[in-house]
Amino acid sequence: MTEEEKNNEFTEKIIKGLELSFERLLDSKRRNNGKLVVMRDG
Repeated sequence: MTEEEKNNEFTEKIIKGLELSFERLLDSKRRNNGKLVVMRDG
């Protein structure tokens, strides 16, 4: 496995983890009727 393939695999794992974390955050906010504040830099 080349260095580039390792980096791509690592990146994919990070993205999947972030997606899972965000889904869990949304689920918990929905269950508790909490507000979700999204800040954008722009």
